[in-house]
Amino acid sequence: MLTTLLSGQLMIMLDITVMNVALPRIRSDLDFSPTGLSWVMNAYTLVFGGLLLLGGRAGDLFGRRRLFLIGVALFTLASLGGGLAPSAAWLLVARVVQGIGGALAGPNTLAILTTTFSEPKARIRALAWFSTIGSAGFAIGLIVGGLLTQWFGWRSVLFINVPIGAAVVAAGLRYLPDTPRQPARLDLPGAVTATGGVAALVYGFIEAAAHGWSAAATDISLGAGVLLILAFVAIEFRTAQPLLPLYLFADRNRAAAYANFFLGPMAGMSMFFFLTQYLQEVRGMSSLTTGFAFLPTAVTMFTLVRLIPRLLPRLGPKVMTMTGTTLMIGGLVLLVFLTTDTAYFPVIFVATALIGTGIGLAFAPLNVLIMANVPPAEAGAAGGALQTLQQTGSALGLAILVTVFGTVSRHATGSAHHVLTEGVTAAFAGSAAIAVLTLVIATTFRRPAN
Repeated sequence: MLTTLLSGQLMIMLDITVMNVALPRIRSDLDFSPTGLSWVMNAYTLVFGGLLLLGGRAGDLFGRRRLFLIGVALFTLASLGGGLAPSAAWLLVARVVQGIGGALAGPNTLAILTTTFSEPKARIRALAWFSTIGSAGFAIGLIVGGLLTQWFGWRSVLFINVPIGAAVVAAGLRYLPDTPRQPARLDLPGAVTATGGVAALVYGFIEAAAHGWSAAATDISLGAGVLLILAFVAIEFRTAQPLLPLYLFADRNRAAAYANFFLGPMAGMSMFFFLTQYLQEVRGMSSLTTGFAFLPTAVTMFTLVRLIPRLLPRLGPKVMTMTGTTLMIGGLVLLVFLTTDTAYFPVIFVATALIGTGIGLAFAPLNVLIMANVPPAEAGAAGGALQTLQQTGSALGLAILVTVFGTVSRHATGSAHHVLTEGVTAAFAGSAAIAVLTLVIATTFRRPAN
């Protein structure tokens, strides 16, 4: 059962980065414009982030196993359609449907794990694997995307999901427990305002990264997003059966863990985005070699999976998260000192290993803190909120750090390589500063009773 759930989650998380390496070939084959090409990534991110809350709550009401299987099936069919895409518009529609499928499957994966693995050690182990899959998927996606694009072409990046998704659906029908449905009505006003608000915020952050914070589309989208989220909160206070029960944030540990799941991706995403540019543009690495440059991150994360179930009961979430965040800060600080001549060994190798170890240690306890003591009927909502904050944090962090990168680059002098390196290192400095905030929040954690 665990393998089935994690395979579905890995497929969904890989898709966030696996397409990056294939973008140049997609642009050439389907005649994308330079601005339109970004929507190969953004269409998925926007829909996936906007629908996570709804997908989690729908699983609580209509059955998590059912929503998980529907989500994986949609994602798989959309991957097949995207791989067969004869035009740019066709591919973008397929990416939207992939986002819908991911939003249905993702939060229900976490909810099924939490409610099925009720014994503390088994739950910690399952959540450690879930956390690792979610974080390491970014690095693995770059490697897999590079390999498939290099050997079989960009369409294989989508086609590879078809046998995996079909196997997950078949295994899920056989092995996943049928989860009960809750006798409740879906909070439609909350669903509309939450989905619209998150989607508007994510779109605003995307526009800010592409066109700046003063662009009209950025201001309108962010303003609309804030208003819709405020309306959503007001609705949730008043409705008897809310989409997101606000009492979930009343627990001190859970609220702090949610905050770190928002801030942590803001800091961590920069490594994948900016280091990829540095390695390819400044150091002249191929896309395939660049993907393998992130191997230390993935390896350290997967190595920690076996240690976390033993470490967490002994050290507690506070010590583990603080240790992991400190290591992540150390890796980001190393990247601040990159120059145009910095070799991969030892600086970048050590930095990516430190960041991988740090993320592995810092994020696994957050899943446990958030899902601990959540009533089974609310597990989907809690998981949907977790992944929504993760997605919006990633989008906002990238927008902020791209702004830092652009500002510093515009004022830098020298060769093109020097200008890009100055911008990249400034972005890493901003990432380290954000990571320090997560360290401060981690000091407020208390050891859970269980």
